[in-house]
Amino acid sequence: MKFHVETWGCQMNVLDGQRMAGLLEARGLAATGDPFDADVLLLNTCDVREKAEGKVYSELGRFAGWKRGKPGRVIGVTGCVAQRAGLEILERLPYVDFVLGTGNVEKVPEAVERALEGRRGAFLELDRDSPVYQFRSIARESPFQAFVTVIEGCDQFCTFCVVPFTRGRERSRRSGEIEAECRELAGKGFSEITLLGQTVNAYACPETGAGLASLLDRLCAIDGIRRLRYITSHPAFVTPEFADVLGRQPKIGRYFHLPAQSGSDRVLARMKRRYTAARYREIVADVRARAGDVVFSSDFIVGFPGETEEDFRDTLRLVEEVRFAMLFGFVYSPRPGTAAARWGAEAEVPEDVARERLARLLDLQRAIQSGTNRSLEGSVFDVLVEGNSKFGGTLSGRTSCNRIVHFRPRAERPVRPGEYVPVRIERGLENSLAGTPA
Repeated sequence: MKFHVETWGCQMNVLDGQRMAGLLEARGLAATGDPFDADVLLLNTCDVREKAEGKVYSELGRFAGWKRGKPGRVIGVTGCVAQRAGLEILERLPYVDFVLGTGNVEKVPEAVERALEGRRGAFLELDRDSPVYQFRSIARESPFQAFVTVIEGCDQFCTFCVVPFTRGRERSRRSGEIEAECRELAGKGFSEITLLGQTVNAYACPETGAGLASLLDRLCAIDGIRRLRYITSHPAFVTPEFADVLGRQPKIGRYFHLPAQSGSDRVLARMKRRYTAARYREIVADVRARAGDVVFSSDFIVGFPGETEEDFRDTLRLVEEVRFAMLFGFVYSPRPGTAAARWGAEAEVPEDVARERLARLLDLQRAIQSGTNRSLEGSVFDVLVEGNSKFGGTLSGRTSCNRIVHFRPRAERPVRPGEYVPVRIERGLENSLAGTPA
């Protein structure tokens, strides 16, 4: 029997998809890359953006005939849309066999077995206990890079965000279990590990209370781990101790993704972000003072309800001042159940205005990023090779600061994915770097 997991969304969703694949493989099912060749199809969904649910129904519609074409085929919807709209999915689409929420990944074999017996089901409970992973059965997609979840859920309840409703409240894993997973990964040749959490720097070991700084210190001591990354952080949980660890431990990636969301204090207050633009600047300055080679990236939402032109200019000023290495911008998208979605039409920013602001934000970032990348010409970076690049005959990989580098290997020195290669940067491009082995 074959299965296919179709995943979209964040790194946490990607890891959940790998967890489900590994659990099904352990029960004797075989993975296939072709969904129409599968006997069991899992749609692992994301609910962060508007119209996510519509995308799920559209995708399910593609497989209605596939399901009817052969008795015994199974369709399951998992992930964030399943968590929020699970029972509605079962009611609307009788050919969906089960919905399985974000807190029930370990139950996917049970859900499939029940479906094969002709029993539909919903697995939607969100457990408040410390999550336990069967990490030895995860079907990792890379032989040298791995995701490791350290905390699930979120307690922040930002007014635009659906995560507390789809992932539940914060639940940290035990640090000993995380360390055991990372040691096992290192022993199998995984040299780069990314720690995951919706608010990763809110991590607190349920046994000792130790935070992310302490956990990173422990993981840096593991032989075989060459790089540690972490995503995504919240400004409210950046501490001097954490900044000191970044400065002290060279194994920790020199890349800090710290979403600001807005540069306007008025908008930040409406978002319930619990910091001001000035405080965000202070955090960045303190981290740079303690760990000077760390680069920052950020997320920004434009067109948030009530955002004025002056509010948006405050965002542009913040971007100008901080000079992010990378930036991800989005037009505000109302999500069911969030406070901002209940504010009504009078607070809405017209879509054409929001999109025009997004274009201005991205234009500014392109100019900053292009200049910063050009300033790196002549520098040498250790690049973890990930595979072939989009440019023929070249490889691509990432620096410790998460910049993409394209290079052509020397004929006398073949390079394989998973190797670390020192590369001298010859050209700084808009979104990447190009160089030659040093």
